[in-house]
Amino acid sequence: MTTAVAPNTSQPQTDFLPLIGTDYVEFYVGNAKQAAHFYQTAFGFEPVAYAGLETGRRDAASYVLQQNKIRLVLTAPLQPHGEIAEHHKKHGDGVRVIALEVDDATSAFEETVRRGARPFLKPTTEADDHGHVVRSGIHIYGDTVHLFVERKNYAGVFLPGYRPFRSLMPTVPTGLKYVDHMVGNVGWNEMNIWVRFYEQVMGFKNILSFDDKDISTEYSALMSKVMSNGNGRIKFPINEPAEGKKKSQVEEYLDFYIGPGVQHIACATDNIIETVSQLRSRGVDFLSVPSTYYDHLLDRVGHIDEELTALRDLGILVDRDDEGYLLQIFTKPVADRPTLFYEIIQRKGARSFGKGNFKALFEAIEREQMLRGTL
Repeated sequence: MTTAVAPNTSQPQTDFLPLIGTDYVEFYVGNAKQAAHFYQTAFGFEPVAYAGLETGRRDAASYVLQQNKIRLVLTAPLQPHGEIAEHHKKHGDGVRVIALEVDDATSAFEETVRRGARPFLKPTTEADDHGHVVRSGIHIYGDTVHLFVERKNYAGVFLPGYRPFRSLMPTVPTGLKYVDHMVGNVGWNEMNIWVRFYEQVMGFKNILSFDDKDISTEYSALMSKVMSNGNGRIKFPINEPAEGKKKSQVEEYLDFYIGPGVQHIACATDNIIETVSQLRSRGVDFLSVPSTYYDHLLDRVGHIDEELTALRDLGILVDRDDEGYLLQIFTKPVADRPTLFYEIIQRKGARSFGKGNFKALFEAIEREQMLRGTL
């Protein structure tokens, strides 16, 4: 469902929605226990909290995992009916909640709803012996929602209703630090609708734009605009399909996710060679580019600190902007449907998103689409 934005909303000069950072990302999945095991063993996230039948929750089970500043919540339904089960039936494993930490969840809700957001959760206080949390929320694209989380008066493991949880298996982290950005795929001609939403409703700014000339191959194309909040801590690129000879990756996503949703989560690392080496050794599959990509790489990007041989062996891409360079690589989809995947990114000053790698990346995605018969 597309959210309408009031047309005459004026842009304030102050940040009316100050965001502290990404609080957590919640996935609705078919089996939360098994998904938690995957994220622990493959990605190095440590289980820290649990809610389910043993804690008095009757509709679902949730496992909370964390690695540095990245917190994932994996939630599965316990019955074949209800909102969680219906979401999973329609979308498969996917992101339901992008939770943003704020100092005042009531103000965040009132300000965004006043500017045109569709309410999802009115300000609600949850309390236990460790204090209280206030949460509120609004709808965004598709069936995805933003929750605003105010936890300054809470000292518990995650939220009221959760208990600490530890795995018997030791967790070995892979060096993932924080969420660099999260990308949403929306339908035909919907990108600018959601750009206006983030501008008018949440006070974000459009900091980068890519059209079908920037992001295209011989067969397919898409368009993208990057939205950033006032302090630059939260970045949401928004993609939409563009006309091409064949079906683009965004169209494939929309077909299998059955509508708009989160396409990928970019996780930052301080040592991408070590992180990717660890992930590969644990069975995480990455997209690959032809070895010829590296033949003239240094001519294009200039001096880099990393050994070219290591980057070539791992398939890591490099791009430069006016402020430095970045290294990035993308996983294949992490579930059966060709929808959600991850980006691993290391920034060496660069603030851009790897425009120089778009062609190689999208050709790699198209090779996977051909194997799936969806190009």
